[in-house]
Amino acid sequence: MSTPATSNSLVQDLIEAGIHFGQRSAAWNPKMQPYIYGKRNGTHIIDIKETIKGLLLAKKFIAKTVAEGRDVVFVGTKRQARAVLEQRVGDVKMHWVTDRWLGGTFTNFRTIRQRLRRLEELETIQQKDNFASYSKKMESQLKRELAKIQRNLSGIRAMDKLPGCLVAIDTAREINALREARKLGIPTICLIDTDGDPDLADIPIPGNDDSMRSIDVVIRELCVAVNDGKQLRQSARDEAGAPGSAAGSGGSSQPTRRRRPGLDDRSGRADDADPARLATDAAPAPGATA
Repeated sequence: MSTPATSNSLVQDLIEAGIHFGQRSAAWNPKMQPYIYGKRNGTHIIDIKETIKGLLLAKKFIAKTVAEGRDVVFVGTKRQARAVLEQRVGDVKMHWVTDRWLGGTFTNFRTIRQRLRRLEELETIQQKDNFASYSKKMESQLKRELAKIQRNLSGIRAMDKLPGCLVAIDTAREINALREARKLGIPTICLIDTDGDPDLADIPIPGNDDSMRSIDVVIRELCVAVNDGKQLRQSARDEAGAPGSAAGSGGSSQPTRRRRPGLDDRSGRADDADPARLATDAAPAPGATA
């Protein structure tokens, strides 16, 4: 896989990856017209300027989202995207789905968390005795259940709350994930080919979503933005916990004024004083004359 690029070589990396090659003109989506540069040999050519624009917007938004303490979920179930997502996204400790999007992953998140707890139970049993204490039939059933949950949910097992952003590869293939995200108001970033629907993405990145190299370059840059957001988040925490940042931590502060018991601070009236004490004070002293 390619390594992170500087701003000067990003365009070259995208062109070498073939991100500007779209689908055949007979299978295009007219909504993608603003992102198409032209047509050659019956194949649409994507405007690389629009690709750079969308990618930079996506990086800025992801860095801001991660800096605010929210996570990002990457979804790419097509064969070309699986290896890229599992390696790149796993390296930055974010969440990914590469096998199949389970209906209700967002809208029925409580049930998904229950399945993840079941995954932890099965892994505990496997580590303890490798299902040796169960019958052969039950052992086979538990192993199949464990493999199924790991295949579908291993990439989001650390996700304990809804994410702040969804990144999808190919809008047509990940339509269910995008619909759930839009229903819950989760912003979406999509790598969209000329046959996709840009209305499903809040930040579209027009580009070839069938090339492993082009997917790798885009995901690589988005993961760089994730790392940048984590650094901003850590810097904010360090500043918040630095000595002298809180009141009374060594800086000068005004002394607090003590309140006299029984007296109102502004008028000096004894509205809050004890009635019995006031009656005693008003009584004449022994031997005093009226």
